Amino acid sequence: MELALDVHQDLMAWLRLEQTPGVGNESARRLLAVFGLPEQIFAASHAALSEVVTARLAKALLTIPPDFQQQLDKTLAWQEQPGNLILTLADANYPRSLLEIPDPPLMLYVKGRAALLDAATVAVVGSRNATVQGIRNAEQFSESLSCADLCISSGLAAGIDAAAHQGALRGPGSTIAVIGTGADIVYPARNRNLAHLIAEGGCIVSEYSLSTPALAPNFPRRNRIISGLAKGVLVVEAAAQSGSLITARMAAEQGREVFAIPGSIHSPLSKGCHQLIRQGAKLVESAQDILEELQLHPITSQTQAKSRAVAMDACEAGLLKEISFDPVHMDMLASRTGIDIASLTTELLTLELSGQLEALPGGYYRRLA
Repeated sequence: MELALDVHQDLMAWLRLEQTPGVGNESARRLLAVFGLPEQIFAASHAALSEVVTARLAKALLTIPPDFQQQLDKTLAWQEQPGNLILTLADANYPRSLLEIPDPPLMLYVKGRAALLDAATVAVVGSRNATVQGIRNAEQFSESLSCADLCISSGLAAGIDAAAHQGALRGPGSTIAVIGTGADIVYPARNRNLAHLIAEGGCIVSEYSLSTPALAPNFPRRNRIISGLAKGVLVVEAAAQSGSLITARMAAEQGREVFAIPGSIHSPLSKGCHQLIRQGAKLVESAQDILEELQLHPITSQTQAKSRAVAMDACEAGLLKEISFDPVHMDMLASRTGIDIASLTTELLTLELSGQLEALPGGYYRRLA
């Protein structure tokens, strides 16, 4: 009973430090460096605290935050649920990789397999409004890397992030979802089922206190954790001003490798990847390229994800040869193949449903496989 009380007292002090208005990670680390654990911070005098932080912040530290007891009760109840864990900077199980980054989180709320936080990891990120090809690339790269026993970290966003998690769950490496809300909230709601699968087979991580809603500034900030957990970051698709480029920049600042998949020069979602490649990111065409760069074991025929062959009749195969990876209009295809528009529309739909091509606005198509 006494041990449990000590654990609760310790968590209470860390939570109070996190909840104190005006205390960010930087000021908290200064205080911890001078006074030690949070309990010692709150035992210090106003004068002693004012030598490290402003007098106003020192006063805030000596005042219990509003609604703190309610937040503490909620946190203790959440931690007692099976599969839930809270790690602080002082915890022996705090991820070693995050201790290497300039701005490690004070606390981590973990749901699922916490041991994955120290696994060899590659981050996979990209556009929320991904193309069909981008989704396929994210899934296939993540599945292959997971089959090579690498964990995949991403942000549980729509598009590339969700595809990366889904692909990673098919292999033994599994996946880590770093979210920008409290660990008791799923955002976006469309990924609720995926979040449950990750909590069961991987893990969900947040630095934000429970019930923290989806606030815009929190998502770019959580990107440092996505990259910080990883040996390298793969950008699958990204526009020129994409948030994924923030993750790539943070990865470079943290000393992590940056990888990018090239795309069509006509696609806006390739601009960010091409920009990264010009700045020194490694161009990759397969998961094997990433493993070689990180000097990890290669993917063998036993660990590589199974290829998905699609049977096509002669007409479909001939039509597919006329469609490149750059967009082509169906009128041009009709001219090249001599197929009437009605029949061409049917064949194009068949190829689209089989995942061989993607329909684009304005009657354009492009090849995927």
